[in-house]
Amino acid sequence: MRVTQSMLSSTMLRNLSNSYNKMGQWQEQLSTGSKLLRPSDDPVGVTRAMGYRTQLAQNAQYDTNLDTASKWLDTTDTALGSLGSAMTRVQELITQAANDTNQTVDREKMLLEIKQIREEVYDIANTKIGDEYIFSGTRTSEPLYTKDAAGNSIVNPKATNAAPNTSGFESSFNVEIYNDITLDVNTTGAINMFGKLDIVFDKIEAALAGTNGVTSGADIGSILGGTNSPTDKAFETIQGSIDLLLSKRAEAGAKQNRVDMMSDRLAIQKEVLTKQQSNVEDVEYEEAITNMITQESIHRAALSVGGRIIQQTLVDFIR
Repeated sequence: MRVTQSMLSSTMLRNLSNSYNKMGQWQEQLSTGSKLLRPSDDPVGVTRAMGYRTQLAQNAQYDTNLDTASKWLDTTDTALGSLGSAMTRVQELITQAANDTNQTVDREKMLLEIKQIREEVYDIANTKIGDEYIFSGTRTSEPLYTKDAAGNSIVNPKATNAAPNTSGFESSFNVEIYNDITLDVNTTGAINMFGKLDIVFDKIEAALAGTNGVTSGADIGSILGGTNSPTDKAFETIQGSIDLLLSKRAEAGAKQNRVDMMSDRLAIQKEVLTKQQSNVEDVEYEEAITNMITQESIHRAALSVGGRIIQQTLVDFIR
């Protein structure tokens, strides 16, 4: 086959064009730091990289959810701790009031302090994180306690007027902490817990005020042990209410431990996924620079040879 000047020129130009393209690819990789510039570069690698990005984005959302859960549980723990301290103080006052040496005026002073503690309990029941009430079930925009026309604290009518277990105040506030794994971060049944505390305070105030016929220290002391009535329930006594609060606080602590473990798990996953993503996407600069220099040398050699092959002037043709 006869090789013409035109064929030599076309072949050389095509090879030079390919050389330019290769140098352009290496240059683009070096400037962007990525070796996946377009899907055609590595279809399998692009698919894997997209999968890693999706998993990392999901884990970032779970991290955010875990942070929310941690804040709820920390706030709940603090609130329950304050409740426990308040009820312990009530227990101290009742123990003191059970002494027959106390006069009516002494018990009246204790009653005033207990009423103030009760108001503090209502304030704790309406604890918020931002604009959300942590003891209101799924009704996080509603306080658990409100004020009536006389200014007295009462359970939110929206909770008491609804059919049982339909108001949302008894419901769990769930947060998704991992794929299809949810954690209820509120104190389930908080409305019932505070209801039991209300019963305790009603008994105490009635006893100290003498409105229920209780006047002796022994009778007042029986409230402490819950022996003043055969209908008393375990959690409707002072010690019973303290035990209930300790149980709820332990539950919150166990949930916090689970959140911490899940956070550690996500941190490890993030490290692994990021490394895998980097292996697929990121340029190995040493390799890329070496390839770029090699391609430049090949390109210069091609230009030099091409300059000898292509006749560039009319004089070259008529020699």
